[in-house]
Amino acid sequence: MAERRRMSYSVHREVLDEEAMDEMGQKSVSKTSLREKVKKSVRCSGHQMKSCLLGTVPILSWLPRYPIRENALGDLISGISVGIMQLPQGMAYALLASVPPVFGLYSSFYPVLIYFIFGTSKHISVGTYAVMSVMIGGVTERLAPDSKFMTWDNVTNTSIIDTVARDDERVRVAAAVTFVSGLFQILLGLVQFGFVVTYLSEPLVRGYTTGAAIHVIVSQLKYTFGVNPVRHNGPLSLIYTVLEICYLLPQSNIGTLVTSVITILGLIAAKELNAFLGKKIPVPIPVELIAIVIATVISWQFYLQQEYGVDVVGVIPSGLQPPVFPDTSVFGQVIGDGFALSVVGYGIAISLGRIFALKYGYKVDSNQELVALGLSNSIGGIFQCFTVSCSMSRTMVQESAGGKTQVAGALSAVVILFITLWIGSLFEDLPKAVLAAIIHVNLHSMMKQFLDIPALWKTNRVDMLVWVATFILTLLLNPDIGLAAHFALVPGILIFRSSATLYFANAEMYQETLNSKSGFDITKLLSAKKKLEAKKQRHEKKEAKRMTDLEDFISHSNRDPSLPRAIVLDLGPVNFLDTVGVKTLRSIRRDYGEIGVEVFLAGCQSGVVDNLQTAGFFNDKVTKSCLFTTVHDAVLYCQSAIAQSQSMEYKV
Repeated sequence: MAERRRMSYSVHREVLDEEAMDEMGQKSVSKTSLREKVKKSVRCSGHQMKSCLLGTVPILSWLPRYPIRENALGDLISGISVGIMQLPQGMAYALLASVPPVFGLYSSFYPVLIYFIFGTSKHISVGTYAVMSVMIGGVTERLAPDSKFMTWDNVTNTSIIDTVARDDERVRVAAAVTFVSGLFQILLGLVQFGFVVTYLSEPLVRGYTTGAAIHVIVSQLKYTFGVNPVRHNGPLSLIYTVLEICYLLPQSNIGTLVTSVITILGLIAAKELNAFLGKKIPVPIPVELIAIVIATVISWQFYLQQEYGVDVVGVIPSGLQPPVFPDTSVFGQVIGDGFALSVVGYGIAISLGRIFALKYGYKVDSNQELVALGLSNSIGGIFQCFTVSCSMSRTMVQESAGGKTQVAGALSAVVILFITLWIGSLFEDLPKAVLAAIIHVNLHSMMKQFLDIPALWKTNRVDMLVWVATFILTLLLNPDIGLAAHFALVPGILIFRSSATLYFANAEMYQETLNSKSGFDITKLLSAKKKLEAKKQRHEKKEAKRMTDLEDFISHSNRDPSLPRAIVLDLGPVNFLDTVGVKTLRSIRRDYGEIGVEVFLAGCQSGVVDNLQTAGFFNDKVTKSCLFTTVHDAVLYCQSAIAQSQSMEYKV
């Protein structure tokens, strides 16, 4: 028994409920020979081949039916808006990855086009992302540190860094780890590993991203103050970096510091203006683009680099880089980093993708998303891109500007292509402090996640401990190690199994035991609910409606986390249900449903399903979709639903 408990299971098929089983037809009792099985497995009809092709390359299924009149204008406006955002963000996040800014533009072009072909989400904006970039930066600076490229300058009699050789090596490292992460994602997608995202709880993800955001901010302080601290790696590297920057503060470059402060204040004011005008203008004002244009012009006119020592972007080559296969000698050193990047990038993308799929009523294929991101990163690595995922800010702009399909993402890539080919060199005088300021301001919303701590303290202290522990581990360790240290299950599912059958003699005991094991008094909760309803009826109709609306919002937005999200009744041992047993199950579903806890039945034998059908358990409101063939299927379904609902709640 101990061995069986340690076994892990993976379902490589659709989650099946009884309703789906009925649609699949009657179970066959005939046995198929091994020869027939092999023959059937290698047989591929034209229909199967077409279905496989359309599933693997989704653009072939939706692009021929693209409604130009309904979607073209919205996708065009959205694509241009997102492309404009990609310019400053791509250059800024390249600094996080410790590679020249132009490679951020490449990473905003090639992977986006690949995802356009293979992706299934219509709304997410694929491209550079802060957390991914800082993880890449940790790898590039670890394998290509400044100390490796020190040379002696005979003119000044001092040691200087050969920045050209260093940047070339860092680009090779970034391309290699990106290629490896893409291979991991493709492999995981092919083995149907998409379900793994359901095992990342929401407090874990938010604690992790908050900790990673602190790493991002600290990594940009050298550009904000104009100092050159030594790069630290490994555990406690964040602490060492902060201490060294504090030690170097007296050596700050005044011109750089003034540039940083002015840019940060200007961006904050402009973003507040954007928020104020949000409902009055169709698309947000591109404040980041305006900031880099103004900063570039000022730097060029007033010679900020020559006169004040302000560090600027430098040479931006025009055109695109030829494809180069990544340096295979680096692969062995970046396998762990590649796997961490593949999981983190996928988790971020699929979470956002599911939110918008749920909102607009379409399906995102989790395994195909892994393949799409994997191809984006592996092919991107060949074109010297660094690992991409999707950005919440760009995704929100893409949706709010009217984007309805993946065409918007492709158009944003066209905007980046135009910039890269013809006008990229105009930004060579852009101060790096401005790009750092853009990163600081963009992470402002992520800092608001600290408000989760008091909220979780009041509602669910276990979730709060998960949040805080993940944050601290991510802060003290590297972001990839912090994630691995807290890979956890989605909480909130109660599985109840009784070894006895369910009939008139023990029906009451069955219900009482379930109530005690659930950890709360269902009778008291129902009584309080009825009192509240009676109080509402004593008010005027208008006031009653207002209270109802308020309670509906509270019940959805501030749900009591002490209650389980779902209860799965394992009816495997039950081989017969009498009318009292059926009434008991009906009562359990009704009572728990009234307080927002869904009840599912799993492992029902065929005779039990017949008993439920005969006794009138099913109706228009209660269908066979509440029955699952196995407990594992029921849990997977619940985890997927919980992950989506939690993502929506945290975004409210």
